[in-house]
Amino acid sequence: MSTIELVIFDCDGVLVDSEMLSKRNLALYLNELGMPHTVEETLALYTGLSMTSAKKIIEDAWGPLPLEFEEEFRARNRISFERDLEPISGVPEALVMIQAATCVASSGQLDRVRYSLELTGLFDHFGSSVFSANQVSNGKPAPDLFLYAARQMNTAAHNTLVIEDSPAGIQAGIAAGMTVVGFTGGSHIGPGHDDTLRGLGAHHILDHMNGLPDLIARLQT
Repeated sequence: MSTIELVIFDCDGVLVDSEMLSKRNLALYLNELGMPHTVEETLALYTGLSMTSAKKIIEDAWGPLPLEFEEEFRARNRISFERDLEPISGVPEALVMIQAATCVASSGQLDRVRYSLELTGLFDHFGSSVFSANQVSNGKPAPDLFLYAARQMNTAAHNTLVIEDSPAGIQAGIAAGMTVVGFTGGSHIGPGHDDTLRGLGAHHILDHMNGLPDLIARLQT
């Protein structure tokens, strides 16, 4: 196993417990538009995808979305996040114990990712080391975003650890040639998700962030 010099975190469902909030908002909005979805369906279909990819899936199945769809969805999320968004349990403590460089690589819009980190008190840890699918040609499950983040952090892929909660994110990390941790500690995670992520190639499964510093330390020995 190569020495881990960089840890790349996904944001939603890994650093901040946002997935259930945003997917509830998405299901409600799609239902209002006559495109019926349950919360469970939005979690299964769109978790880990960029807005561009999610919109394509929706429009392929249901037809065109309103021009204001993204703006309205972001506004609804902002209200929910300001009221209810919290960091994933154990994240603040784990971040100060990790003996490696860290960054964020998310499918979300860059300004929204930074905003989520600010709301939860995590932004100062990462500063400018926050990257978005909007900065690359292809979002997850393509490896582009993780490879871009590693280049920006001057680290080789084989020295990089990715922490992801979504199938698309696991596939992206594997395709990038990185060590991949499947995280199952978010409030949106259902039974059997660990097996799903393991089946997609995740090298390790982590159900709470308090185990992350020890895992990284073991990989560095």
